Amino acid sequence: MAKDNLSMVLFSGSFVVAVLLLFPDLMFAVAADAVQTDTEKGWTGLAYISAALAVGLSCIGSAYAVARIGSAGLGAVSEKPELTGRVLVFLGLAEGIAIYGLIIAIMILNKL
Repeated sequence: MAKDNLSMVLFSGSFVVAVLLLFPDLMFAVAADAVQTDTEKGWTGLAYISAALAVGLSCIGSAYAVARIGSAGLGAVSEKPELTGRVLVFLGLAEGIAIYGLIIAIMILNKL
């Protein structure tokens, strides 16, 4: 179990580093907007970072849930095929986590 948590932390950290390396303008936007006196425009870079984190972390959580539920559901369906519908419902609920993160990111970006 500890190995799963360590790999999750390492993957999350590498995701944040990859986002900052692929989009260096985000870091400079935060620094440049902090100098401006207008408070509404000063949060532009942080809004982009928070939207990216909302989508990225919700997708990581959703992937973890789908992996756990999918493997357990496959074992259950192999023993009792009539459980297929219930397993699909639980998989759909787990995938909904990623959609919620996307909705939050859209709401954050609409505030700009």
